[in-house]
Amino acid sequence: MNIGEISVHNGRLMGSIATRTIDLPRIGLRPVESENPRAPRYEVVALNVARRWVQIGALWEAAAKKSGESFLTGNIDDPSLPEPLPVALFGNDRDGYAIAWRRDTLRSDAPGGGFGSSNYDSQNPDGGRAFGGDDGGFGGSTAGADGSMSRELEPAEDDDIAF
Repeated sequence: MNIGEISVHNGRLMGSIATRTIDLPRIGLRPVESENPRAPRYEVVALNVARRWVQIGALWEAAAKKSGESFLTGNIDDPSLPEPLPVALFGNDRDGYAIAWRRDTLRSDAPGGGFGSSNYDSQNPDGGRAFGGDDGGFGGSTAGADGSMSRELEPAEDDDIAF
């Protein structure tokens, strides 16, 4: 299920996530500068009620087993959430990402779960996974057969707050 979108605004990756109970109208992806190959590619940051940027997650690069397509995977987490929200970001045709969420129906033995089963391949030993199976993954909810989104999300307004 698609729950948001990230796109380039003034050179920064910004967007939003919205579900029935979660509304993050302003999130950003902050690149992680690290020599460690196990480090995440991005930190996920959001504006809190005091309009300060706070980290709410991290994303690792992963690749689909069958197609080799690259995407980002990780969790959104905050003390206000009952449990971490597993997400995957898939590139779109506008140099941004569609944000997908999936309820974990299969047991994951690896930490950082949410996308765990033998159908997933990990480039991140701490839990980043790639969709590789055909039993309940991302493709069937709001994406068309060719991978296009079935509806467009409006981009969020840009703030002049650096993160």
